[in-house]
Amino acid sequence: MAEPLFNDQLSLEEQAEKLGKQAVQRGLIPSFVVRYFPDTWVFYIPNERESEPLTPEEAYLHLKHLVEQ
Repeated sequence: MAEPLFNDQLSLEEQAEKLGKQAVQRGLIPSFVVRYFPDTWVFYIPNERESEPLTPEEAYLHLKHLVEQ
């Protein structure tokens, strides 16, 4: 079983952002937006006008699924 790449909230948010960048580079999504707040990051896939806000956990799972396909 592979070890998770995160062990706290900040590293989870960073991994979700990294997966988002990979998804854009591979052409899987046209864009993504991250809004940084002091207590959490909010993700929008593909952007703020066309999607609902995602928690870091939701964004990570969604983007991980996209990148691994």
